Amino acid sequence: MAPFTLAALLMIASGSIHAVVNAIVKGGKDKAAGRAITDATGAVILLPAIAFVPWPIGAWGWLAASAVLHAFYLYALVRAYAIGDLSAVYPVLRGTAPLITAGVSIGILGDHATNGQIAGIAVIGVAMFVMVSGKHIGRAALGWSLLTGALIASYTVIDAMGVRAAPSPASYIVWVFVQMGFVVVVLFGVLTRGGIFTSARAQWKSGMIAGLLSVFTYGGALYALSLGPTAPLAALRETGMVTALLIAILVLKERATWGRVVGVLGILAGAALILVG
Repeated sequence: MAPFTLAALLMIASGSIHAVVNAIVKGGKDKAAGRAITDATGAVILLPAIAFVPWPIGAWGWLAASAVLHAFYLYALVRAYAIGDLSAVYPVLRGTAPLITAGVSIGILGDHATNGQIAGIAVIGVAMFVMVSGKHIGRAALGWSLLTGALIASYTVIDAMGVRAAPSPASYIVWVFVQMGFVVVVLFGVLTRGGIFTSARAQWKSGMIAGLLSVFTYGGALYALSLGPTAPLAALRETGMVTALLIAILVLKERATWGRVVGVLGILAGAALILVG
């Protein structure tokens, strides 16, 4: 199997699993506690692997930058979910990310992408915003969602550079998860003055499931980024919005509007352009 084909399949799978993780976090009563349990679980799962992977020599700077960006991202994400509906917030933050990622990785860093792939990225970005048309989203929720999207794009580019600079993809993946678990628990522990530890008692089961899934979703995404160009692969991850819509309709019993249907078709069309282009 060609490297880009494998990377594309990993990103599409990663996007679907990511939608499930976000639905679990959004469904929890305490969003900060849910996110802390999720990342702590991922860190505990991969902590023993530190003994079996090379030290991430050459990638320490990227790991440090990733830790800072992930901390801001998770805070913004929790704020967005706390004041906005999943069906309105998720398309905005995920639609913003691939457009900014493409602008930075292609326009500034000189990452390669064909004309067809660039067109596919644009179609996916526009389609994500079509899905939120007609949905009410407050100014504060919109602001946090846009900030979250910008931070997703930022850590995506940083982690793509880091996973390529490390001695092996596994080395970077393991250290990203371990440091994320530590940073997120400390961050939300301080911000809530220990409140997340009380809330965690009622959410630990769902949080651990989300944490296990997160290893597959972001671990797979990082490995994919080690195999191919950042911008088109990052955009393919947004096909997870299709899964998010199915969850909203089948599980949350939300209505399938024309905007959502057109948005899903647009996402699939954009993904096809990336794969063919």
